[in-house]
Amino acid sequence: MKVLLIKDVYKLGHAGDVKKVADGFGRNYLLPQGMAILATPGALKQVEHIRAKANTNRSVLNSEMSGISEKVNGLLVSFASKAGETGKLYGSITSQMIIDVVNQKLGLKLDRRQVEVQPIRTLGEFKAQIRLTVDLVPEIKVLVYREGEMPAQLVEAAKAEQAAKAEKAAPVEEEKKEEAAPEA
Repeated sequence: MKVLLIKDVYKLGHAGDVKKVADGFGRNYLLPQGMAILATPGALKQVEHIRAKANTNRSVLNSEMSGISEKVNGLLVSFASKAGETGKLYGSITSQMIIDVVNQKLGLKLDRRQVEVQPIRTLGEFKAQIRLTVDLVPEIKVLVYREGEMPAQLVEAAKAEQAAKAEKAAPVEEEKKEEAAPEA
């Protein structure tokens, strides 16, 4: 079945593209969701209009999401978990667990379906991608360590966070000293 995409469809194409898809996928998902229409000669005449409209919508959405992308990109998310001798976890770290921590840290409302990572079942450092838009896919680090142990990366991150807090507090203390000095 040939369809004309009206909206950007992840892993299929951008709006205005003509794609050949499986009959069931087109009939049961793309058409009812309003993501595509059948590629008839009349519909193909609207391709340029659909592309132009989608490009403007995509650019607006990308500009709105770029701030979120900057916050999320390079974020370190860590999990303490029980693991066996070989480093295999008792359970797994899922995309829902990852997105819950990201949402809590940054105050966002992202969905678990936006996280692209297989369930993590071993100790170590992993990379996960968070799909904000078709074009914006920031990457985060997921660190899984054994309960009771503190990995070096977390110790360094904690020290850096304390140093940043100390730098913010230092100018405030200097301002108080300057204010007190003229009065004396």
